[in-house]
Amino acid sequence: MAHDHSHEHGSHGHSHGGGGHVHGTTDKKRVLLAACLTGGFMVVEALGGWLTGSLALLADSGHMLTDAVALSLAWYAFHLGDKPATSRLTYGFGRVKTLVAYTNGLAIFVVALWICYEAWQRFQAPPPVLGGPMLVVAGFGLAVNIAGFLILHGGDRENLNMRGAILHVLGDLLGSVAAIAAALVILATGWTPIDPILSVLVAVLILSTAWRLMREAAHVLLEGVPTSLDRDDIAGDLEKNVPGLREVHHMHVWTIDGDRNMATLHACLHEGVDAHRTVAAIKARLAAEHGIDHATVEPEYDHCADGHLVAPVQEDAPADRRHYH
Repeated sequence: MAHDHSHEHGSHGHSHGGGGHVHGTTDKKRVLLAACLTGGFMVVEALGGWLTGSLALLADSGHMLTDAVALSLAWYAFHLGDKPATSRLTYGFGRVKTLVAYTNGLAIFVVALWICYEAWQRFQAPPPVLGGPMLVVAGFGLAVNIAGFLILHGGDRENLNMRGAILHVLGDLLGSVAAIAAALVILATGWTPIDPILSVLVAVLILSTAWRLMREAAHVLLEGVPTSLDRDDIAGDLEKNVPGLREVHHMHVWTIDGDRNMATLHACLHEGVDAHRTVAAIKARLAAEHGIDHATVEPEYDHCADGHLVAPVQEDAPADRRHYH
């Protein structure tokens, strides 16, 4: 008696895609422009770090290298997200963006750990650093990163993929600020250890934000309930407000890409209740009250279709040892 609603999914996807498609297109352009800016200046900063002997510049250029790759991947994820679903990938390519966001967070972790290791080496034996040229390169780097940040900040900041891209550019921006501060200290006092010290400070800031991004992306990939929803509260709300519905069980709530929420559930109905009407009421309430626009509802009366998987109730067993479905 499972309710087939594949036609509803098609109509939902069409209506949902209206504003989202326009926003996705502008996001894709923003990410591509930021990738070109970042990749172009990364070469300049790497040469500057090598010539001046500055770890802060080298660290920032290394971070910009991962950023250029990450932003390119983010652009490709948006590109794939526009493609329609296939018979093999029935949900489409929307989750590629979440996968890229997780990979971006992992890349930031690796870069930050490398910065910490290199800083420790340099703190033990500080190399000479040319403060003047370092300040000039870092100043240009800051201007480029501010431009990239402003470009991305105008996009959809609720999207995990876009947030990952913004995080990369924000890390670069912090790196440029640290490099400028280190250059000013070196020019004023000649104390070169400030260079690796500020590099580690930036790495620690990046690590904390990268961890948060990875955790949220992993929650989506593991089919976790969206943070804005509570599965048990939703089930209770349905039981309380949908006429004819006795109980909800086997309920799963998840999100495809952080935007599209979905649910499956078994609806146990009172005898004589119109199943079609009750299922329609459940779907309507899920959409209107909980933002779940795509739901699969299996109506049932006295027995659950999965009951053969559950041991029968033993009436003579103690109450706390009985097994109810």
